[in-house]
Amino acid sequence: MTRLADFPITKRWPPRDPAAIQYYGFPTPNGLKVSIMLEETGLPYDAHTVSFAENAQFSPEFLAISPNNKIPAIIDPEGPGGAPLPLFESGAILIYLAEKTGQLLPADPAGRYDVLQWLMFQMGGIGPMFGQMGFFVKMGGKDVADPIPRERYVQESIRLLKVLDKQLDGRDWVCGDYSIADIAICPWLRTVTGFYEAGPLVGWDTLANVPAYLDRFMARPAVQRGLLQPPRG
Repeated sequence: MTRLADFPITKRWPPRDPAAIQYYGFPTPNGLKVSIMLEETGLPYDAHTVSFAENAQFSPEFLAISPNNKIPAIIDPEGPGGAPLPLFESGAILIYLAEKTGQLLPADPAGRYDVLQWLMFQMGGIGPMFGQMGFFVKMGGKDVADPIPRERYVQESIRLLKVLDKQLDGRDWVCGDYSIADIAICPWLRTVTGFYEAGPLVGWDTLANVPAYLDRFMARPAVQRGLLQPPRG
């Protein structure tokens, strides 16, 4: 497709600014990664709420750019070569936006791969394990009689938090400088202590570095702006 208007999703969620990045999401941890990244980089964007209450993530228009029916997704009307670029998967979007702007991902190969490995630590570990823990602690899984799955995900979340805590020893940010790794990790930490109400369960107050790390993240003005996008619907 050569124009933004060629994408069916723009009929369901019309662009307010056709020159801006079109962001389709919801303020979950994965969705917040992208809204925070957009605020940190200063890129103009339109934020469109993909309502879970309306099952909008299963609509044909959304599936056309996010076939796994998961938020977030974007369309950059000025992608590589000037053509529109649709992207799904929050980690891929973070890398793309970092490379587009030259921000929050080091240019030198060693620093770049250091950040990318911690981004993958979130994508493959923190996100899935915290999410499963939340299901068994806060949502439908809390009524499951078998204690094994709940305990398995709680213990794995504790282990991952200890890995992160050790990495933060002597550092303000996971890789030294603020990066997309921090933008990926911190919304999940916020959810553990907030929506999941699982801080005591995972020993949050026993961690030496993680609580202050999250506080530093939450104090960033761009983070506070990003938490408001897109509006819940």
